Amino acid sequence: MLIIPAIDIKEGKCVRLFQGNFQKETVYDDDPIKVATNWQRQGAKLLHIVDLDGAKRGKIKHLGLIAEIAKKVSVPIEVGGGIRDLETIKELFDTGAEKVILTTLAYENPGLLKKVCGQYGEKILVSIDARDGFLSVKGWQEKTGEKAVDFAQRMQEAGVKGFIYTDIKRDGTLFGTNLPGIKKFAASIGGKLVASGGISNLDDIRRIKDLELPNLTGVIVGKALYTKTISLKEAIKVANE
Repeated sequence: MLIIPAIDIKEGKCVRLFQGNFQKETVYDDDPIKVATNWQRQGAKLLHIVDLDGAKRGKIKHLGLIAEIAKKVSVPIEVGGGIRDLETIKELFDTGAEKVILTTLAYENPGLLKKVCGQYGEKILVSIDARDGFLSVKGWQEKTGEKAVDFAQRMQEAGVKGFIYTDIKRDGTLFGTNLPGIKKFAASIGGKLVASGGISNLDDIRRIKDLELPNLTGVIVGKALYTKTISLKEAIKVANE
């Protein structure tokens, strides 16, 4: 099970939001490139990068910065946030992204999603960002009327092979993970799954691992790493036990 450090970029800085609220941000570093190389040095095998400004405005903003991160690290990066068209997807792959993460495009334009899945296969991930069990889109700012598990099943039919599941109410809180939610979501899909939201200590990682979900390949960890509640090296050790 991979431990995947999150690098959320807002106004060029590395930040964390509380429950996806743009008014409740904490800046942890002015240099996301330095943060990325630091996580790689500590053993990360994959980095999760989100352009928060792009997610909010619907158009990626930090493409140049993301390209620089891709050049500076040798581990793969996955990128999300404001990716709403085919041109941006191509640009991200050209800049060195290993995988591209979609949500709003997948929800609003299933025809295009099917096309990009056919073109890029497992390099396309869909992030299922859930609030009270319902999908949220447009940078988590808009709650839809569709249940997250129903949306995931639609995505599978469109050809999606990999998912990220985030409980928004847990994200950036250090409140612990929503284990029943992760288990329910994993059971509803056949594709690979990465869980996210609320990791606060090593026991949270152990509990997720103890679920023994065959399609769970990793967990994204954010605030716990930045507040040093968790050491990345220790988290990787627990995940590999």
